[in-house]
Amino acid sequence: MGEMPQVLPLDPYNRTLTENVHPPSYRNPTPAARYHLVVIGAGTAGLVTAAGAAGLGARVALVESHLLGGDCLNVGCVPSKAVIRSSRAAAEARGAGAFGVETGGVEIDFARAMERMRAVRARLSPHDSVERFTKELGVDVFLGKGRFLGSDRVEVDGTVLRYRRAVIATGTRPAEPPIPGLSEAGFLTNETVFSLVSRPRRLAVIGGGPIGAELAQAFQRLGCAVTLFCDKEHLLEREDPDAAAIVQRSLLRDGVRLVLNTAIDRVEHKGDEKRIRYRDGDGLADCAVDEILVGVGRAPNLEGLELARAGVAYDAKHGVRVDDRLRTTNPRIFAAGDVCMGWKFTHAADFAARIVIQNALFPSLFGGRKLSALQMPWCTYTEPEIAHVGLYAKEAAARGIDVSTFVRPFSEVDRALLDGQEEGFVKIHIRKGSDQILGATIVAPHAGDMISEVSVAMAGGLGLSRLANVIHPYPTQAEAIRQIGDLYNRTRLTPRVKAAFQAWFRLTR
Repeated sequence: MGEMPQVLPLDPYNRTLTENVHPPSYRNPTPAARYHLVVIGAGTAGLVTAAGAAGLGARVALVESHLLGGDCLNVGCVPSKAVIRSSRAAAEARGAGAFGVETGGVEIDFARAMERMRAVRARLSPHDSVERFTKELGVDVFLGKGRFLGSDRVEVDGTVLRYRRAVIATGTRPAEPPIPGLSEAGFLTNETVFSLVSRPRRLAVIGGGPIGAELAQAFQRLGCAVTLFCDKEHLLEREDPDAAAIVQRSLLRDGVRLVLNTAIDRVEHKGDEKRIRYRDGDGLADCAVDEILVGVGRAPNLEGLELARAGVAYDAKHGVRVDDRLRTTNPRIFAAGDVCMGWKFTHAADFAARIVIQNALFPSLFGGRKLSALQMPWCTYTEPEIAHVGLYAKEAAARGIDVSTFVRPFSEVDRALLDGQEEGFVKIHIRKGSDQILGATIVAPHAGDMISEVSVAMAGGLGLSRLANVIHPYPTQAEAIRQIGDLYNRTRLTPRVKAAFQAWFRLTR
């Protein structure tokens, strides 16, 4: 069954988690003579593929060397959002005075916040459990390291699984930056930071992308003194610049120290502290911390798969090579999720898995669904959140598409003012000369919930003028989306149209 993974700390919650997603007493089944589908990797992409195919009646084997649930359940979305929620509670308590509520001094029990995270994670783990997949869904689960023996066979700890089709869904792991002394000094990643039980007094975060920004803000709010190092001029460089600027100001208000446009020279471990030597505009400087959290990208999990034996092309940096139908260079083998896609989100892996099920099992029936046809939203869970779907203005310009942009700041939205959350906006880009929505960015405390309305409109081919006719309860922050529809409709009242109306009213006096 391979090496038994250990989830720290060894408390009742993590024992429950392990019992569900990699039970110590589990024994692999006797394999079927041949499977319709063998799925390697039991993160979101692998689980959805296996569950969906089995639900249609296919004989499915699911191979996982570590923990079912992958990053999302164990070291990603679930634990990070639980920690972020605790940090938001702390920020809300500190800011309650603005609403006439005095809370006194706010005390943070870091150990309890982390314990709550582990409790919620354990509570969610039955959905991804070995028991559910074997007993409820009828999937043959094999715990152990899988490797290809050829184009139609996979081996798991000496057991050979034959298949008609296979899916590679092994995901990614944190990338390690080439900083001298970093490995020797030791560092945390998303795979280890959620094992903390005591609060680091001083925490360095390396990386100004979504992971770095989210966790820097969260741990600062939970009482750490956080310094965030970013090699770019501002955080969240891929996002809308106006949106990224709002989040950057929010982190600064929370007390995060930002070191931007910097290069880290080396890391040294001296006694109980770690010293980061870095270059800024004034030359070399250093920063002493207790822990270092690295969030600078992802590397595909390809080691030991023996992909060459199966005729599957790959790149050590970008992962398995696939076409728009998620087929690898071996037409019998598909891939889904972070191991092959630029969109490294749980929901992206989920919908990629749905494409794989249809294209792998029913190629002639569905004609080949395409990844590029998806309207993919995403969200960065800072406060405020940044949510986006479709094209940015700069992407549209790069494609030679002229756009018209409409913005509704939350400072002009009644509910946002009532909530004290007026910093942010809804921004929607449409194709110039039409009301076709090309993309949208929302900056708000619950932007991730709000963006779906725009995603539905885009997926359904509804133009911005139609959103103006969608009745929203008053007062809500989502009303800003309807108001943008109104802004667009006002542009249709051209001088010629207005003159026609005036002529009509003169005739009907």
